[in-house]
Amino acid sequence: MTDWPQGYGRRVLERVDSTLDEAARLAPDLSGPEWILAHHQTAARGRRGRAWRFPKGNFAATLVMHPKGSPAQAALRSFTISLALYDACVALTGRPEVFALKWPNDVLLNGGKLAGILLESMSQPGAGVTLFIGVGVNLVEAPDPGEVEEGAVRPVSLLSETGARVEPEMLLTLLASAFDRYESQFRAYGFAPIRTAWLSRAARLGEVVTARTGASETTGTFETVDETGALVLKTAKGRVSIPAADVYF
Repeated sequence: MTDWPQGYGRRVLERVDSTLDEAARLAPDLSGPEWILAHHQTAARGRRGRAWRFPKGNFAATLVMHPKGSPAQAALRSFTISLALYDACVALTGRPEVFALKWPNDVLLNGGKLAGILLESMSQPGAGVTLFIGVGVNLVEAPDPGEVEEGAVRPVSLLSETGARVEPEMLLTLLASAFDRYESQFRAYGFAPIRTAWLSRAARLGEVVTARTGASETTGTFETVDETGALVLKTAKGRVSIPAADVYF
């Protein structure tokens, strides 16, 4: 049985507006990193402020932490948490071949979106960075395809795709333990080994994808992720590095 990682707090709530919002309220009084899990959310949200439906039995948790370094370094935790969630899913199912990581922050199962990750942060002079890592996983139910934007990856659930019925608190323990391992590696050796591990699990590496922001769209071959975490596409006009976007394929 996986043990809870030393030095991390654990808080399980029955109902909350959003684990991200609860983490922001709790952060000033926390002395160390803490995981916050909620069984029900009334105001869940995803990337770019999008509403996020939260059926009973799915997973919603936020890790709040105070990493050393710059905000840019803190943002690289999107890769450590993605790897941790991948490992937790594999531990639950024993099937590494069905999972993949989609840049910048999704976990895929059989090509469909199983989970999403949302990072938020705040920085104050002299106080460093406070990082909030929100994780949502479709354990028992996925949104209807009509609820997601056109062109997005189809949503799937762990139960429907693998038959595995998992309690949120079981996933939380596995996720927290895996994150602790990758975080220790990140602090000791930097981003390079994290980047290598992430790329070995990346979806559509070497294939043509489209990266969209609010103002532009770039299509090219997914070549790599650079040392800053940016997506690198090989296009007709040359190599393009994209620090933030939604990816479609």
